[in-house]
Amino acid sequence: MLDPRSLYELSSEVAEQMTGSRPVMLVQLDGFIDAGQAGRLFSAHLLEHLDHQLLAEFDHDQLHDYRSRRPMMDYDGDHWSSFRTRKLRLHRLTDAQGEVFLLFTGPEPDVQWERTVQAVLGLIDEFGVRLTVALTGIPGAVPHTRPVALNAHATDPDLIRDEQSWFGEAEVQASFSAMLEYRLGEQQRTALGFEAFVPHYLAQAAFPQAALVLGQRIAQATGLVFPLAGLEEAAASNMAEIVEEVAGSGEAQEMVGQLEQQYDTLRADRGGIGFPRPASEDLASVPTADEIGAAFERFLAERDDTADAERDDDRPEPGDEDRD
Repeated sequence: MLDPRSLYELSSEVAEQMTGSRPVMLVQLDGFIDAGQAGRLFSAHLLEHLDHQLLAEFDHDQLHDYRSRRPMMDYDGDHWSSFRTRKLRLHRLTDAQGEVFLLFTGPEPDVQWERTVQAVLGLIDEFGVRLTVALTGIPGAVPHTRPVALNAHATDPDLIRDEQSWFGEAEVQASFSAMLEYRLGEQQRTALGFEAFVPHYLAQAAFPQAALVLGQRIAQATGLVFPLAGLEEAAASNMAEIVEEVAGSGEAQEMVGQLEQQYDTLRADRGGIGFPRPASEDLASVPTADEIGAAFERFLAERDDTADAERDDDRPEPGDEDRD
């Protein structure tokens, strides 16, 4: 294997500031599943609202399959005016109470997974990372009228003993984040992963409710303090829009009603264990079946609009845009 350290360039100035910090590292990578843009919304929110510095940048050209995921370019009349590609980066951030943590974010590597994992493990060693937490969204047969549920897994079962087990044994396609967690477990290191369930009919649209719940649960697991007011406002606005636009479709009413019944039955069967506790204010804002409708068609249309979806997926995060 080629030297993993040659995959990234480290900022020595920022690295010096990491001495003795023993940080948490959050991992949010695009390219596999991120229903509702849950992970990306949360990581972008952190970079927008918290002080951050670039600690390490990976050599994107060694890890990206350009024909599989083509970057976007801008054409201006008679010439190409820009080339945009996202970067795989490790940021040093400071939470709302001044605690340092790391955020590893960007496009999932297309190639050289083992070498990249070794590079990340080396950085975890170098900066004394005490806990690694991966996050994303996954589509599920859940209604938007119920609190967002999470799936959890960890290298140490004690870390998730109070969580509901949603899946049994299964063989699934790997993601880089899952492989990293697996390798950490092999070395007896502590790692967690959270997936927020996003209503399958909203999986292609932004669903900030899921990003908000991920932030709340990660804060609980790590002790980090995040400024979540912006996500709370976005979630409330998004819910109001869904309710307004879904209010006229009988087909949507029937579908969501069935999902509600399945959700409530399963919650009752399991005694509520592992399910988010519905707050009274949430219940007051839950629409009835008669209030659900027209947005169902809109979301189906959005799901079919693959060209726009691909463009959104390639949109760079704050500070990640590279223009030539």
